[in-house]
Parts: sequence; structure tokens; C-alpha cells
Amino acid sequence: MTAFTHQFHPTSLREYDIRGIIGKTLSGKDAFAIGRCFGSIVAREGGKKVAVGYDGRLSSPELEEQLVAGLVACGLEVARIGCGPTPMLYFASYELKADGAVMVTGSHNPPDYNGFKMMLGKKPFFGPQIQQIGSMAASGDVVAEASGSSTQVDVSDAYVARLLQDYDGGDRKLKVVWDPGNGSGAEICKRLAEKLPGEHIVINGEIDGNFPNHHPDPTVLKNLEQIIAKVRETGADLGIAFDGDADRIGAVDGEGNMLFGDQLLVVLARDVLKQHPGGTIIADVKASQVLFDEVAKAGGTPLMWKTGHSLIKAKMAETKAPLAGEMSGHIFFADKWYGFDDAPYSAVRLLGIVARSSESLAQTRDALPKVINTPELRFDCPDERKFGVIQEVKARLASSGAKVQDVDGVRVLTEDGWWLLRASNTQAVLVARAEAKTEQGLENLKTLLAEQLEASGLAAPDFSGENAGH
Repeated sequence: MTAFTHQFHPTSLREYDIRGIIGKTLSGKDAFAIGRCFGSIVAREGGKKVAVGYDGRLSSPELEEQLVAGLVACGLEVARIGCGPTPMLYFASYELKADGAVMVTGSHNPPDYNGFKMMLGKKPFFGPQIQQIGSMAASGDVVAEASGSSTQVDVSDAYVARLLQDYDGGDRKLKVVWDPGNGSGAEICKRLAEKLPGEHIVINGEIDGNFPNHHPDPTVLKNLEQIIAKVRETGADLGIAFDGDADRIGAVDGEGNMLFGDQLLVVLARDVLKQHPGGTIIADVKASQVLFDEVAKAGGTPLMWKTGHSLIKAKMAETKAPLAGEMSGHIFFADKWYGFDDAPYSAVRLLGIVARSSESLAQTRDALPKVINTPELRFDCPDERKFGVIQEVKARLASSGAKVQDVDGVRVLTEDGWWLLRASNTQAVLVARAEAKTEQGLENLKTLLAEQLEASGLAAPDFSGENAGH
């Protein structure tokens, strides 16, 4: 028998997951190697069972099959939950008492992408652990070949029942439009819609890996055009959208206005804090100052943390925060739930809040303090340069006496508002954002940001994109 070794494409091993383009940077051989290496890690820690799921992409069944073959070759018992949302796999790992879990998913990427998200025990598997998979494969550092087993397990009924258990909206019948975006959360979405009280309209409710109706990312306004139109046409109370693997949520109020991730978190945090007075609410550095102020106003302890779903989950466990969220629509409930990002669950909790409220979601959104901000600006910067730029900016700001929050890049507070510059963990880009109370204030912040970039020899990003009222 020949010894196992494998080389991954250098771009596929990311900070939070393994991801690539099918036929170019990711293949079935990669999937087998991931199974062999991740399975070896689980086995060496004394684990015996791994749960596996996959999304609705055309390439996912083959990748899942190869992944399972690699895990079985480590002597493990593999519970195959089939096609569904990523959070259903996370749920399965708890329900089935698995020692590890792997989801085959391209998340919200275009149709020709795919990838793998992993959990070891009950914790996210990321950062140096993902790099370890690469070095294990290259050196053939895996457990001796053994014959494990694989079984099909349907956890979907248990998952839907558990989601419904935390609906607390009473008997008020809301009218809701759902758009799972032809992603892997579509079937679960339809089953939820059938069982929740009220009138529910599901669009793009068939799982289709071609994503024929729109790109599956609900944080981009263009991708919400269909749901906005349907909410307005039907006079619905609100609309809820999922990304490609339903771990991120988008929301639209009854007037057809998009709620940004941080605005949604305000609504959810106010409710959670009634049961957890003084509780820590975590949001990433891209979130509006309005969120942190509103959490404090509601009696909570706001905590700004690094962007990245794995980093947020780890911080939640450390601080025992009941709720956390990101601008990207990842919402994490540890209040009554398991602390992982779950769009169907977040939807159930949101519907309960709206049903119990004396005001509409549109009224709640309208009452939030008004600020003006840029969209998230992403611009190319080589991987070997991006973190250095942040250090240079930080050093210059320190000598100028500026007020800086530096949990993830630099977030600079001024009388006008704040501007942010951080290095992406997953791409060769820098990310910038700015927020102010006035248009002139925003211009001032953009100027400060541009000056810092130019001082590090970089051109300022294109600020011509529409500023968002927020």
C-alpha cells in the first residue's frame, strides 16, 4: 500500500475554512485528503464519530462522498445528514454527540466555488488548525488506514422541532416573506413557514446550485430586490433572507427597507437583555457606533471584537455572552441556543419579537439614531503587505494622539464619528469603512483615511459608492 500524501492549492487553506474553485483550486482528491487529515486529528484525540453535511451546490455530493471516504479510512463512524443548511450540521453535532463535524459548503460564494467548514468537539476549527491540515497532508502524517463506517441520519425533523420550540410570538399572525435564495436552507425554510403561525410566502424555495434568481448573499441590497418587491406587493410585516448555506440572515421591514446586520442586532439585543440584564453583547469592528450605544442604553455590556465567525464564537464562549453578531449577517444566540450562527433560528427569534411588539419593525428601525456611513470598501493589497500597512498606520496614529480602538486593525474615533481600516484574514485586501452624523463629517473622515493610506504608499479606495443612511 502506498503512503498517503497530498498537496493542497496554496489559496484554498483559509483562516476560517477551506475554500476554492471546483476544477481549478479544489477537487475530490482535496476532499478525501481533508477527511484523512481531519479524521486523524479526531481519532488521535480519542474521537469516534464525525457528522457530515453538504449544501446544494452541484459539486457538493461528490465532495461529500470523497470526504466521507477519507474519514472512514481513519476508522471513524460517519453520520451523514445529507443536504441542508450549515447550522443544521452544527445542531447535528450536538444532537448526535459527535466528536467533530464537517460541512461541505461554498457559503455565499459564486456557484463554481465550494469548501469545508469544520468543528472539533464543540469548538470552531480554524486558523492554525486549518494550516495543520495542509502540513499533515504534505508529510503524510495520518493515522494508519482502518475501516470505519458511514450511516445516513435524518436530523431535519428534530432540527425544525427545536427551532419552533423557541418561537415566543404568541398567537399574533404575521405576514412574512421568506427568500432562502435557492440555497441549502430552502427545504428547512419551507417547513418552518408551514408550521409557524401567520401567513408565510416563500420565494426561491427550491435548492438549486446554479442560484438562478440572484447571488445568495442577503447583505447586498441588489440581492434583496425580489424580496423587497414581494414584501411591498403583499403588504407583509417583514421579509427574511438566507445566504447560500443559511448561516447568515438578511431582513427587510414592512416598508421594504433593508436592516443592516448591526441594526438587526439592536432589535435582538434589546429583547435578550430583558432576560440577561448587564449581559455582554458582542459585535465586530465594522458595526455602527449606534449598536454599541443602544446596547449600553438597554442595560447591556457592549463588546467590540474581531471580524470572523470563528473568532466571535470563541469570544462568546470566553465571555459567556448570550448574543453576538456581525455586519455580515452572522447572528449567534447562546441564549436558549448553542452559540453558533444560525439564520433559521435567528429568524424564529426575530418573528417572536415583532409579533410581541406594539410597533412594526419599520417603526423600530426608523426610531434608531440616524448616521451616514460608507458601505464596506474593499481594495487590493498584497498578502505580504496588508498587515504591515495596518502597523504603520497604528504607529502614526499613536504619535498623533488619536483615539484608537485596535482589536482588529484600527478604528479611529473623532468628533465627526469613526473610520476603520483592517486587513482581511481571507483575501489580499484591506477593508475600510467610515461613519458620521453629517455628510460633511463623513467627508472629513474619508480625508483622514485617505491621508493614512497615501502615507503608506497606497491609493485611497474609491469613495464614489453610495453612502448608506443607517
